[in-house]
Amino acid sequence: MTINEQNYPLWPDAAPQARGTDAIDIPRITVMPAGEKPAQCAVVIAPGGGYRILASDHEGLQVGRWLNRQGIDAYVLRYRLGEKYHSDVSLLDGKRAIRWVRSHYRLEGLEQVGNMSVGMLGFSAGGHLTAAVGTDFDEGDDAAVDVIEHESCRPDFLVLGYAVTNGELRGRKMKEYSPTDVRVNADTPPAFIMHTHEDSVVSSDQALVFYSALCQAGVQSELHVFGTGDHGLGLGVGDPDLNLWPDLLIRWLRRNNFLDAAKRWSVNGYVTVDGQPAGGCWVTLLPDDSAQPFARAYVSPHAEGRFLIPAATGAQSGSYQVVVTVVSTAVYDAVADYSIEDVVTYQQRTTIDRDATLMLTLTDADRLDPHALH
Repeated sequence: MTINEQNYPLWPDAAPQARGTDAIDIPRITVMPAGEKPAQCAVVIAPGGGYRILASDHEGLQVGRWLNRQGIDAYVLRYRLGEKYHSDVSLLDGKRAIRWVRSHYRLEGLEQVGNMSVGMLGFSAGGHLTAAVGTDFDEGDDAAVDVIEHESCRPDFLVLGYAVTNGELRGRKMKEYSPTDVRVNADTPPAFIMHTHEDSVVSSDQALVFYSALCQAGVQSELHVFGTGDHGLGLGVGDPDLNLWPDLLIRWLRRNNFLDAAKRWSVNGYVTVDGQPAGGCWVTLLPDDSAQPFARAYVSPHAEGRFLIPAATGAQSGSYQVVVTVVSTAVYDAVADYSIEDVVTYQQRTTIDRDATLMLTLTDADRLDPHALH
């Protein structure tokens, strides 16, 4: 079967707990490949709609198109809805969608399937479904006749857009929006959470309670609560402030190796400026490949120019622009005065192919405009 943009039923026969054969009874998935080049990342999209409708345009297909432009395969989920189906049945569809995508790649024989990141992104009720899948998953059933059921339904990451995470705390539709924050543990996937302060339908408290649970469990997470913007704005395309959140998401995915799962290497080194050890500065490795994560270290004025970036947050193999941003030339003390007029930025090139040592000897020839990278 060739991957193309088509709708597929999640189950070849009737879905579990199906109560009919109409369109609402048949959960489906729309396949949206990023391009001919195999992607390293895929996202299942769960549009919102209060478990009554699906906002499938601006919280579904258009989100898939945007992900495709970032080199990410997208899969828009049409899950079963109330009042005919409880959200527990929608949860079956969400789990099956993650399994379906993993099995889809495996059946295609794609070599990168072992390193493929499969995440889930949901808005509002779809965000609740995403949080539910991320806190109630299993590793699959190898004994199942249906090979799709062999796959894990644990997403590699979660993206929650103005999501309901606990109906009891929200005080509305409490039985439909089962608490997800209480199920968060150390195995819960990393999460990116977006909400707005002005949301009049789902309070940003719903984001805070899930984020707090992730923090307590030690799960890598990132939270953005924008000051303006009401409920249901999707990618925020009409709001010049809110529309920044998709870029923040891509940066988070890249930083956490979800866009490129290649091995990261440690980088240590020594920085001098005009022959003297650098004072307080940042050493940042910016990859030429936009899918690769950057690596950075802050060099304390006390470090005498030495730095170490551990492998966990280090650089992948490739070509890099090394940017050194000097913010101070003094070791601060109680009576220290100003030591530098403004930020001073330097740039060099390097290639990383294993654990590396960088000896950065900087002069005026390497100096950039003070705000070139800001």
